[in-house]
Amino acid sequence: MLIPEGVRVHLYCGITDMRKSINTLAILVHEFFGMALESGHLFLFRSRCGSKLKALYYEEFSFTLWYRRLEKGKFIFPRNTQGHIELTKAHLNWLMASNKYTFHPGEEPAIYLDFH
Repeated sequence: MLIPEGVRVHLYCGITDMRKSINTLAILVHEFFGMALESGHLFLFRSRCGSKLKALYYEEFSFTLWYRRLEKGKFIFPRNTQGHIELTKAHLNWLMASNKYTFHPGEEPAIYLDFH
């Protein structure tokens, strides 16, 4: 993701309907965070099941919306379902680019007996 230096990242800890579009997410930012989108911050939203993320960012007359969906497992989020937390840019990059640190319920580890 191409995000300028100094951008603050806010994760909404509540559950967000992933059918929401840019307009409805912008309303949520304004009503919940009390911030203007023109502030240059990036806002993250999570799905009920925890396997999907949306990121909303506004810069110079245009919106950018990223969508990340895991095929297996789910992202690990704070248990606090109220409020929001601020993330570092490194943590954002990790969330958007990796699935190494996700929870896979009921999945047995692979055991390899024969190597060819």
